[in-house]
Amino acid sequence: GSPYQPAIEALESHPEKKFYNVSKLGGAKYDTLPYSIRVLFESSVRNCDGFLVKETDAMNILDWKTKQNHVEVPFCPARVVLQDFTGIPAMVDFAAMREAVRNAGGDPVKVNPACPTDLTVDHSLQIDFSKCAIQNAPNPGGGEQKPLARLSPLKPPLRKPPPCRGHSGCRGSCGAGEAGRSPGPFSAQIENTPILCPFHLQPVPEPETVLKNQEMEFGRNRERLQFFKWSSKVFENVSIIPPETGTAHQVNLEYLSRVVFDVKDFLHPDSVVGTDSHTTMVNGLGILGWGVGGIETEAVMLGMPLTLPLPEVVGCELTGTVSPFATSIDIVLSITKHLRQADVAGKFVEFFGSGVSQLSVADRTTIANMCPEYGAVLSFFPVDNVTLKHLKHAGFDKAKLEVTEAYLKAVKLFRNDESSSREPEYSQVVQVSLNSIIPYVSGPKRSQDRVAVNNMKSDFQACLNEKSGVKGFQIAAEKQNDIVPVQYEGNEYKLSHGCVVIAAVISCTNNCNPSVMLAAGLLAKKAVEAGLVVKPYIRTSLSPGSGMVTHYLSSSGVLPYLSKLGFEVVGYGCSTCVGNTAPLPEAIRNAIKQGDLIACGVLSGTKNFEGRLCDCVRANYLASPPLVVAYAIAGTVHIDFDTEPLGTGFNGKSIYLRDIWPTRQELHAVEEERVISSMFKELKEKMEKGNKRWNLLEAPESTLFPWDLKSTYIRCPSFFDKLAKEAAPPRAVENAHVLLFLGDSVTTDHISPAGSIARSSAAAKYLTSKGLTPREFNSYGARRGNDAVMTRGTFANIKLLNKFIGKPAPKTIHFPSGQTLDVFEAAELYQKEGIPVIILAGKKYGLGSSRDWAAKGPFLLGVKAVLAESYEKVHRSQLIGIGIAPLQFRPGENPSTLGLTGREQFSILFPPDLLPRMTLDIKTSTGKVFSVIALFENNMEITLYKNGGSLNFVARRFL
Repeated sequence: GSPYQPAIEALESHPEKKFYNVSKLGGAKYDTLPYSIRVLFESSVRNCDGFLVKETDAMNILDWKTKQNHVEVPFCPARVVLQDFTGIPAMVDFAAMREAVRNAGGDPVKVNPACPTDLTVDHSLQIDFSKCAIQNAPNPGGGEQKPLARLSPLKPPLRKPPPCRGHSGCRGSCGAGEAGRSPGPFSAQIENTPILCPFHLQPVPEPETVLKNQEMEFGRNRERLQFFKWSSKVFENVSIIPPETGTAHQVNLEYLSRVVFDVKDFLHPDSVVGTDSHTTMVNGLGILGWGVGGIETEAVMLGMPLTLPLPEVVGCELTGTVSPFATSIDIVLSITKHLRQADVAGKFVEFFGSGVSQLSVADRTTIANMCPEYGAVLSFFPVDNVTLKHLKHAGFDKAKLEVTEAYLKAVKLFRNDESSSREPEYSQVVQVSLNSIIPYVSGPKRSQDRVAVNNMKSDFQACLNEKSGVKGFQIAAEKQNDIVPVQYEGNEYKLSHGCVVIAAVISCTNNCNPSVMLAAGLLAKKAVEAGLVVKPYIRTSLSPGSGMVTHYLSSSGVLPYLSKLGFEVVGYGCSTCVGNTAPLPEAIRNAIKQGDLIACGVLSGTKNFEGRLCDCVRANYLASPPLVVAYAIAGTVHIDFDTEPLGTGFNGKSIYLRDIWPTRQELHAVEEERVISSMFKELKEKMEKGNKRWNLLEAPESTLFPWDLKSTYIRCPSFFDKLAKEAAPPRAVENAHVLLFLGDSVTTDHISPAGSIARSSAAAKYLTSKGLTPREFNSYGARRGNDAVMTRGTFANIKLLNKFIGKPAPKTIHFPSGQTLDVFEAAELYQKEGIPVIILAGKKYGLGSSRDWAAKGPFLLGVKAVLAESYEKVHRSQLIGIGIAPLQFRPGENPSTLGLTGREQFSILFPPDLLPRMTLDIKTSTGKVFSVIALFENNMEITLYKNGGSLNFVARRFL
């Protein structure tokens, strides 16, 4: 037990509840600690066992002021959240570990996650049906097409019109005029909106698109779903949130958050780590949490603490008030920019100041969610009155709220607004004035390149001129005004540079904030009422991200307007964000290729790395949902909203963005009128009932998983092949060839792509050999449970730039034979020949969101070490977690200063008494010797590396 037992007390207002009174234990030192560090302190006190968590660890945290950055501390999160794509491999590894432990003579039933593990099944939704067939049919209601009259769904009709018989799902009850008859004010309004009856606001139960996608999701992914269901039955501590309840990020926030854990009347703060890079959202609710790789999450599920350097905490003081044109996303991006400039990489950020209480919880979670973009580990908003009010709407009952408030106040984790209350001491303070915020978009290639909306036109022009690179497209001056005419659905359209071909309103992560989605809806309503339209070839889609957002959109009556502009609900998964978009119409693709046009995608997710959406869409911009709708109406990003109209409305009138932009007051009024609490009620019911198909799904119940050898989704991976009771000392790497010679900023997307499986790829060849057709390939993410596909998918990104090849291609050279091959085929040959391989890379290797296969894939390809100039922190720890050595060139050195061509063979010796950041010598076949730093940060990492990674380390503990 913990040596801190004496610090356990009863809660004054609820004496049956017990807790560690850490504020008494820590005294005056505790009172100056940042709130986030207080949470770490409580966790170390409660979990202190003298082995994984020692008393000195707790004392180090208490001495944060002097010890920050100088010591490593352990942290035991209260729970883990997995999202299906990353959850599959974790659960497959647990299933494989049960097998390995049994084969080595242990008891497989003991192999269970050590902490509550929530698995949300959301990422497999592929947009198969972009718009309802009915929407594309010419004039589904019959009769002549008139412009849509001003249609205000919030007012009932003045008189009862003749019955409707024309549109899908309505069955005549909607009160629309019969086709071609009654001229009255009602006939034309409804013909093109098969989604909602504007009068009764009665939706067709679910638009066809959503249902078709659900059918396909269940069909395609039945096997994975059965595996999940097996997991939730046989493993203790595992609960599954079935498909179609919402994206991980929201479900996580809305439903799984405990804020304060109450385990058998013992209270402690909620905290979480998750495999989704958006886990940091929960910090907006005062819950300490961050994203880690699949490999670390597994370690936590196996009962090992995470180890982190005791972080610096940057205090971010918010002052002033916000402008009307700025959406929450602008607020987020502006604060993000300040934080990026402040250099908060690897630090905690914590918010304080008078501006904090102006931010709703949705604004806070949005800011907290953007952490990966500015490099902070997390951005913490301590619980305050705004949070409590939100939790009340979110369905916390009165008793739970009382205990939560009383407990947080007792351990001083509750933030008061009074200026008299003492602010903690921070490592540094960044001040942000909310007055200075204006709207931005980011792109065209990297999410960190922000463009003020009023500069968009000139910035895009500059991108056309600039030479190929992080922003430039290098289009010759005489080609910049090229226009390519294209026939589509019987009409001619003109495409040019900057034309918008994908417009996706995604409520994923950074705009989980429903007010931003609502702004898009109100903008659509005003646009339709003004007579504006969206060109039919633009791939428009609306992916609400959670039932909550749909609730916002439908109860406010804006869905028919969004749908009228082509933004139709495509389901609740995280679709466009992970590269699951259906292909563009053939005619449009050809026109873009023929004119070598820089076509644009505008979307409201948080990720827009190049080539991820669709290979012929070269510019991708992230924008707020209302701006996505605005750019879709304009049809181009080459526009200055201040001086150029979006289009022509009724009576040939020019309509500008300012004419249809909803004010903050309008937004808040609509938001207030449609109450938040009803959404949470609905969500809760949905979660508890589950979903019919999920409830009927059959799954095995045996202790060990019955692997299906024919399966192309789930295979028993080979991480435990050599599991023995004792770990062997680290082996030398002798005469290794370089598998890939890469440059700077290689992202996890380059290493382990997330989108669909290209037909010419190694993974496609494998799936074809198993008798599958390209339609059945599904995406890499969906096949994460099959190591054979994922290994072949490693380094299969079309944008991979390998210096051996000289142009972007997922290829490399197999040196013994001199052939140019797919990366996988070369690696396979090296493995057959018994030749180890390494990777040479530049700066910031492993940028981007965390992916466990970005480490597991290279490991199974036979990569023994990566030698880079610098690493993204999470990726470095993942390499160690799987058993690959991360080596770093000495400062100022790199392959070119050392005169390496990458064609040499390399030998690396690891001494038995390996130490953190030790210098090692590398010998090359040309006789060169140079030194590198072994990038292990602490002894725990060295122990893991010697054990062949964390999986084997933990499996040995069950023997």
